[in-house]
Amino acid sequence: MARSELTPQDKSNQKKIALTLNELSNSRQVSQAEISRATKIPAGTLNGYFKGTSLPSPGNVQKLADFFNIFKSDIDPRFEKIDNVIPITKTVKIPLLGEIACGDPILAEENIEEYIDEPVNYLPSGTCFYLKAKGDSMKPTIPSGSKVLIRQQPDVEDDEIAAVLMTETNEATLKRIKRSNGTMFLMPDNPEFTPIIVGEDNPVRILGKAIRYTSDL
Repeated sequence: MARSELTPQDKSNQKKIALTLNELSNSRQVSQAEISRATKIPAGTLNGYFKGTSLPSPGNVQKLADFFNIFKSDIDPRFEKIDNVIPITKTVKIPLLGEIACGDPILAEENIEEYIDEPVNYLPSGTCFYLKAKGDSMKPTIPSGSKVLIRQQPDVEDDEIAAVLMTETNEATLKRIKRSNGTMFLMPDNPEFTPIIVGEDNPVRILGKAIRYTSDL
């Protein structure tokens, strides 16, 4: 059976869906691989949506909407948003960590200073917590005193900012991760600060990936 020709409207929808998915992925700091695993949409199929070369089925639109906790119409213009329906935005309490005791689970009660209410619509998947940035090593990217949202994960990719536990001092720091010839470097964004070399005499543990920060005026 011959494949049906896409209409100009279909092509327009493909571009709009691709733009929306890429914006959502970037703003929520989630990769296509993570979305594929969570939604069970095959990676190749999902990539077609992101590139604007294919239209998602209604079922896959629903899976993506559920993943991002938004309406189907926010992703795909083929679906109309029902008027006069106001979504109920739920909030969850995200812990703000203080000192992290050696050997304790990251989110042990004794490590938590307070809880911050966060709308679930704007949270990435997985377990999240906040850290308070201290000092100027990550300026101008992250100002001192900012509350930085972290998604808990044991590793990050190169050039991503991670929350890192300095296991000798039990202090958590925010640094950009670089690797070269098997050696990990904790890189400050502020050129006035010196990179930290990770090794046997300076062990660290990655706590998670920095997603975004908030700062009080």
